[in-house]
Amino acid sequence: MDETTRITLRLPDDLHEWLVGQAKSARRSLNSEIVYRLEVERDAAATDEESP
Repeated sequence: MDETTRITLRLPDDLHEWLVGQAKSARRSLNSEIVYRLEVERDAAATDEESP
């Protein structure tokens, strides 16, 4: 990830709290947790698109 873009993200309180908990349990920052989860989902979607 050489280049980055900064965004403002609004989340429901319960989703934010859940993500914070997930990040803590994985010993990641909240930002890293969000990026990780988006990358996993993107890779899964790409795999689904390649399947016949």
